[in-house]
Amino acid sequence: MIILIATRNIHKVREFRSMLKPISELDVRSLADFPSYTPLEETGTTFAENAIVKAVHAAQALNLWTLADDSGLVVPALRGAPGIYSARYAGEGASDSDNRRKLLEEMSRLEDEARNGFFECSIALASPQGLEKVTTGVAEGVILAKERGGGGFGYDPLFVKHGYNKTFAELDEMTKNRISHRRKALDKMLPFLESLVAAETPSQYIPKQDEKLTTGL
Repeated sequence: MIILIATRNIHKVREFRSMLKPISELDVRSLADFPSYTPLEETGTTFAENAIVKAVHAAQALNLWTLADDSGLVVPALRGAPGIYSARYAGEGASDSDNRRKLLEEMSRLEDEARNGFFECSIALASPQGLEKVTTGVAEGVILAKERGGGGFGYDPLFVKHGYNKTFAELDEMTKNRISHRRKALDKMLPFLESLVAAETPSQYIPKQDEKLTTGL
């Protein structure tokens, strides 16, 4: 069964591929496989709304079951910023480093609990007929005053999840994919995906050797 990940973000695609690997029947594609497709502009006011728009539009336009996510970093002390604007916090076309730099500037006077924040991820699953399911996951932690680590992407070098002493950018990929907000959201989606795959996979019944088959003779 083909499942489309509605993004051209190679980091997100890599994470989804890794986390979906246990469902071996899934043939995971991304928007990189459909260069002529143009996604809709993200106009939602929540992560869930944006994920739904992306999933439904891609599923109907490309006639494929589609997963789409919208995620970002939320800092309550900044009234929820960067939030849904995480990818463009420093302006349209901003790089990850630009966004991190702006966040550090905005948080420069914050201390202790005011530096708490969380990553939130909403994942929407759509068929060509429309929306099927939406799930959300959260990873809570603290925002550092300096970057650490060279892995991950986005705000990963600044975020340390509660209960850990390494940033998401310092953790190995397997560990991050086990504890991340995207993992938590996808874990809630997996039972639905597994039942979907099971329903679309024809059963292959092999009779036991001692079973007597009716020949009609």
